Amino acid sequence: MARVLSLVRPWPVPSLISRIKPILCKMSMDSRARAVFAAAVEAVQPDAVVRKSLERKGDSVFVDGHELVLKHNLHLVGFGKAVLGMAAEAERIVGDHLVRGIISVPHGIQQTLRQHGKEHLLLKENSRIRVKEGAKHNLPDADAQVAAEEIKNLANALTEEDILLVLISGGGSALLPAPISPISLQEKLGVTRKLAAAGATIQELNTVRRALSFLKGGGLACSAHPAKVVALILSDVIGDPLDLIASGPTVFAEVYPEGVLSVFERYKLLSSLPPSIMEVLRRPTCKKIMHQPTSPGRVLNAVIGSNSLALKCASLRARELGFLPLVLSPGVCGDVRAVSKLYGLLARFACSTDNPPPEIAEGILALGKEVGVQTWDLCRTMKVLNEGCTEGWGATCLLAGGEPTVELTGMGQGGRNQELALRVGWELRGLERPPDGPVFLSGGTDGQDGPTDAAGAVTDAGLLGEAQAQGLDIESFLMNNDSYTFFQCLSAGKHLLVPGLTCTNVMDVHMLLIPPILNNRR
Repeated sequence: MARVLSLVRPWPVPSLISRIKPILCKMSMDSRARAVFAAAVEAVQPDAVVRKSLERKGDSVFVDGHELVLKHNLHLVGFGKAVLGMAAEAERIVGDHLVRGIISVPHGIQQTLRQHGKEHLLLKENSRIRVKEGAKHNLPDADAQVAAEEIKNLANALTEEDILLVLISGGGSALLPAPISPISLQEKLGVTRKLAAAGATIQELNTVRRALSFLKGGGLACSAHPAKVVALILSDVIGDPLDLIASGPTVFAEVYPEGVLSVFERYKLLSSLPPSIMEVLRRPTCKKIMHQPTSPGRVLNAVIGSNSLALKCASLRARELGFLPLVLSPGVCGDVRAVSKLYGLLARFACSTDNPPPEIAEGILALGKEVGVQTWDLCRTMKVLNEGCTEGWGATCLLAGGEPTVELTGMGQGGRNQELALRVGWELRGLERPPDGPVFLSGGTDGQDGPTDAAGAVTDAGLLGEAQAQGLDIESFLMNNDSYTFFQCLSAGKHLLVPGLTCTNVMDVHMLLIPPILNNRR
C-alpha cells in the first residue's frame, strides 16, 4: 500500500502543464459546470457523428476506412433514442441510393423535436424511411414489437447484392423487442424489470435480453445474410463493447444458458422465472448459432460516438472556462452509494489545505475496485490533484463518465444522476461552499434521468445546511429514492439540471470542479 500511495506525492510538474496560466472567468462555478456538460452533449449529437463517419465520394461511401459501392442497393434500419437524427443525416448523404428504410424510435419524439425547433433532425416529407414510434417510457411495448417485426422482414428479404445500413443508439434494446417464442413480451419485460430493480448492471441486463430475443446477439445480422451489414453505433455502454450495445443485434454472440441463469440466481430470481423462459434457455441449440454468417467481411460495426468523445470535448470547454481538465475514467459503475463516497473522498483530497491524511488515499483506492475505476487511474488522478495544489495551477475540472446503478428501496421519483448528486452533496458536508469549495454535477446525456424531466443535478457542500434551513431531511428522501422531489423542493429547483431534449445518449457525465486551494502542502 505504501508503494502505491507514494505515487500521489508531489512529482516534478511536466513542463507543458507548468506553463498553464489560469483563465479569468466571471461565470459562477454552477454555470461553468452546466456549460461543460452542454459541451459534452453537443459533441455527440446524432447528425454530427453520422456526418463525420460517412464520407461520400461519387457512388461510393467510406465507413471506418472501408469502401461500399452504392448501386441503388442501400437499405436502412435503426433503433434508439438518437436514431431519428442519425437517419435524417444518413439520408442526406446517401439517400439517392436508398431503396427503403424502417426505424424504431421513442414514442412522441417527432412531435417533441418539432416543439423544440429541431427540424434538422427530422426526416423530409418524401423520405424513403418509415418511422415507427414505440417504447413509451423507455419500456418495450406492442408498437415497438411491431416495428421489430417489420425490421426483421426487411432484413430477411435482402440479397447478396444489397447493403443494410444499421443505425444504433442508446435505448435500442427497448425499441427492438422480438422475444423468442413462446416467451411473451410481458414475460420478458417482467424479468428485466425485476433485474433492474434488484440493481443488475447494464451488462447483466443485456446478457439476459439477447438470450431471450430473436434479433439481439447477432440475430439481425443473421436475418440480413447474405447482404453486407454496416452498423453505425452511438454507444451507451461502458467500454463500448459491441456485443452489449443495444444487446448487439449486429454482433454474433453465442448464448450460454448457464451464464444467463447465473444472473437470475445472483439476484434471487431463478425460482420465479416463467416456464417459457426456462424452456428457451434449456434448448440444446440456439437459432443464432445455426444461422451464423460464414462469409468473412460481411458485417462492419463502427462506434461513431461514445462517452469518451463526450468527455474529450467537455475537457476542451473546461479549459476555455479556466479549469485544468482531468479525466478520471469513462467507465464508472457500481452502486451510487460507493460512487458518491469516491467523489466525496476525491473532493476532500483535493481541497485539503495540508497534506491529506493517508486514510483518504487508502479509501479512494479501496473504492476504486467497487466502482470500476483502475488503481492506476486513481493514482494518476490523485497525483495531478496534489500537484495542482502544491504548484498553484488554479482550478481543476475532474471529469468521469459511466452508468452507476441504484438499488430501489422506496417509491419516490428520481434517477441515478439525481440520487448520485444528492449523495455527493451529503458527502461534501463540512467543506467550503462555492466559490471557495467544490461543485459536483451528474447528468445523463439523454436529458432524462429516470421518469423525470431532469437530466441530473448540481450540488455542493452547502446542500445540507440549505436543506435543513428549508425543513428537508436528506436521509428520508434517499431512503425513498425520491431525489427528484427533494431537488424540486430545494430552493425552487435551482439545483436541477434540465437541458431539455438532447437527442443523444452516451451514458452519464460526472464532474467535480475544484477551486484554487490555498494550502500548506509539501
